[in-house]
Order: sequence, then C-alpha cells, then structure tokens
Amino acid sequence: MAGHGMQQSQSLALQQILAPQLQQSLLILQTPLLELRNLVQQEMETNPVLEELSDEPSIDGPNGAEPSADNNFKEEFEKLASLDEEWRDYMAQSASYRSEGFRGSQEAQDKRQFFFDSIAMQETLQQNLVSQLNQTALNADDRKTAELIIGNIDDNGFLQSTPEEMALSSGAPKEDLEKMLALIQGFYPPGVGARDLRECLLIQLQREGRENGIEYKIVSEHMEDLGKRRFPEIARRMGISVEEVQEAANNIARLNPRPGQVFAAAPQNYVLPDVTVEKVDGDYQIILNNEQIPHLRISNTYKDIIAQDNNGSEVKDYIRDKIRSGKFLIRSIHQRQQTISNIAHQIVSRQRDFFEHGPSHLKPMTMGEIADAVGVHETTVSRAVSGKYMATPQGIFEMKYFFTPGYQTATGESMSNTSVKEAILDLVKHEDGNAPLSDQEIVEVLSQRGIPIARRTVAKYRTELNILPSHMRRKY
Repeated sequence: MAGHGMQQSQSLALQQILAPQLQQSLLILQTPLLELRNLVQQEMETNPVLEELSDEPSIDGPNGAEPSADNNFKEEFEKLASLDEEWRDYMAQSASYRSEGFRGSQEAQDKRQFFFDSIAMQETLQQNLVSQLNQTALNADDRKTAELIIGNIDDNGFLQSTPEEMALSSGAPKEDLEKMLALIQGFYPPGVGARDLRECLLIQLQREGRENGIEYKIVSEHMEDLGKRRFPEIARRMGISVEEVQEAANNIARLNPRPGQVFAAAPQNYVLPDVTVEKVDGDYQIILNNEQIPHLRISNTYKDIIAQDNNGSEVKDYIRDKIRSGKFLIRSIHQRQQTISNIAHQIVSRQRDFFEHGPSHLKPMTMGEIADAVGVHETTVSRAVSGKYMATPQGIFEMKYFFTPGYQTATGESMSNTSVKEAILDLVKHEDGNAPLSDQEIVEVLSQRGIPIARRTVAKYRTELNILPSHMRRKY
C-alpha cells in the first residue's frame, strides 16, 4: 500500500511539474494555423536558445530535436493528456496561458498594436449618411436634428426611435424631425431610415416609381398575408389572380429588407488549410502545410556556452532550462503536425467516396474510431481537428465536417446525416412547385430508398437547411 501511495504521489508531482508544458503542447495542437505562427514567434522572443531554420525539415523528424526522443515524447504526451479530465476543457484557461506562457516583449506588442491601428476601416452606414448630409444645404438647427436621426439608425438601416420619442428626449419640434426624416429617407441606400420593414419596402418601390403597381398595394395593405404567403387570400381581396400575386411577390422579394447591410464589413474569415488533398495518378496524396510554421532548432551558441568551464552554474542552469523548454516546443510542433497528418490519412482512407463524388457520399465516422486507428485519445483527435481545414477536390472543409453519425439503410449500408440532408435538399430542389412535398411525403420517398427516418427528424433537418414548410413553398 505504501508503494502504491508513493507511486500516486510521484504521478501527482509529475503532473504538477509538467502541467505548464502539457498546457503549451495542447494549445499548440489545438491552435489554427494562422495563429500558430504568432504563438511560436512570441515564444522565440522569450527563449534566446531558439533560432529559425531557412530550410524546411522533413515530417519524419522533429525540427532540431533528437528523433530517438520522439516516441518517448508521444507516450509522455498521451499519458499526461489522459491523467486529468480538466484538460478536456483546457481552452477555457488558454487566455491566461497566452498572456503568461506566450507573452511577447513590449516592443512586439507595440508593433502589433500599430499594425491593427493602421488597418483601413470600411466606412459605416452612419458615416456615409453624414457625408450625404454634408452635401445638403441646411441651417444649423436642421443639421442638428438630422444628425440626431442618423444617430438613431441601426446598422441595418432602420430607425430605432420614433420622431415622437426623439422630440421628447431632445426638445426638437416633431414637425422638424418628420421633415428631416423625409430628407434622410431620400438618401442612399434606398429604404434607409424606415421605421419597419413595410415602410422600407414602400420607400424602395417609391424610389423605383412603382407606387401605382400591384407590389406597392400588396405591401401597403396586405403585408401580414404576404409574410405568411397567403397568396389566395390576397388575390381574393384584391380581385386579381393568384398567379399575379405570385409574380408580384417574386418582385418584392428582389427588394432589400436590410438596406444598411451594404455598408456592413464582410467578415474577415481567412481560411488557411492545414492539409491539402490532391488526386495524383488515381490516388489521393496528402500534403501538410508546413510553410506557415517556423522551423526551429536549438542554437549551437548556447550549447557551447554550457560546455565552457568559465561559466557559472547559475548561467548554465538558466540555459539548460531554456534548452529543455525549447526542445519541448519543437517536439510539440512536430507532434501536432504528425497527429494532423495521421488523422488526415484516416479521413481520406475512410471517405474516398466523398472525395470522388461529393458530400452526398459522406459516410458515418466518429472521432473514437479515428482515435483507435491512430493510437491516441479521442480528446486528442477533437483538439487536433478543431479549427483546422482540409482543401479537397470537392472544396475546402473544416476537418470536423467529416465526423458525423448516420443511419443504417435497408440494405445494411451506412449513410451519414449529411448525406440524408443532401437527399432532402435534392428532393425539395426538384419538387413540383404547385404541390411541394410535405415532411411525411419526404419520409415516404426516403423510406422507398431504404433510408428509415422519422418525420420529426425530417422537420429538424429541413429547418437546419433553411427550407420552408410545404405550404410556404407552394408556387402558383
């Protein structure tokens, strides 16, 4: 019992000593490629023994680390990763780690801030409206009133406070507010300054000179029925055919329900694939993106300093600690790339039909299956694919995309949820617009194809695919 207790104590001590390094290694494993280079460069700034190589090393050996130590490192990494459940959610603590473990110099932080400050910002809707206002001849009071209105327009282009509310809060006459609102509603983009969707659409139709058309009357008098696609009811009330209402609804759908969005900055979602899959001579080749990661080694200069007798023990201990830390970083980077490579090979091997024919041929696959095949823990697979992308002949996909549960068809074949969704989407895409398929009819068609599925599951998948219910998909 004493020996067992001592073993537990030693294991606990090992966790406490290596926990910061494990956290660093896990962070490197999970960090997307675009962020990894910054993290490594920040670590190089705090560790003088690290230097960058100009030549790209082979994946067969860690950058500058002893190949013989790599297997031991992998075992150590996996053992530590399984010791404590808290590492499953380590990213919740990664913000503090970034500030402590990868803290760059003040100069580096200043340079980074200067870079962000130098980025040209896209003009906002409010700035553009003020610019248009400046080109209009107004007295000081009207300009102040107009600026108050612009300040109450949201990014979608809608007025968030009524003239009555702004009159109470500012003391400006309501008539002046109404006059300036009419002015702003004549600005670009058409529909800006509207109080609701109905007014927004009416302004756009007016600007197009269509205030005497069917579209204008439908929006003005039958907006609720239009939203619920009650075309027969609108036709009955207006004394026109359902086909005319359908055509008018199609024209209304071409208007912009959020005019301010033309000034919204596009999301800066830059995707840099960690893995590229190419078909060469009938076989799929996997290429890791190693170019974005600095290739490191331990500087020989510091190895020589340790070898010199005239350096004190304190200096040598400091350098030894930095060398040890540097080697662990190098091995962690290598282990990251090797793990991603192993997982990518498994994905390509198991999902060949996807690479040949597309998403409709995606097969069910779990992270547990890949973990067993690669020889790592399931949480390691989860971290390794998090935020990573794979460029394929079918397009660029997040690596998590390939992991999906599925169904067993009547013929015993496995079919992924994604494939079932593709089948539903294809059915709706080719349905008769005059008689769209109900959820139950989709269930029956899929059942005939050997895919057992419940009606509520079809409804769930239809919602996830942004497909309207059958009564709202009907065309006349």
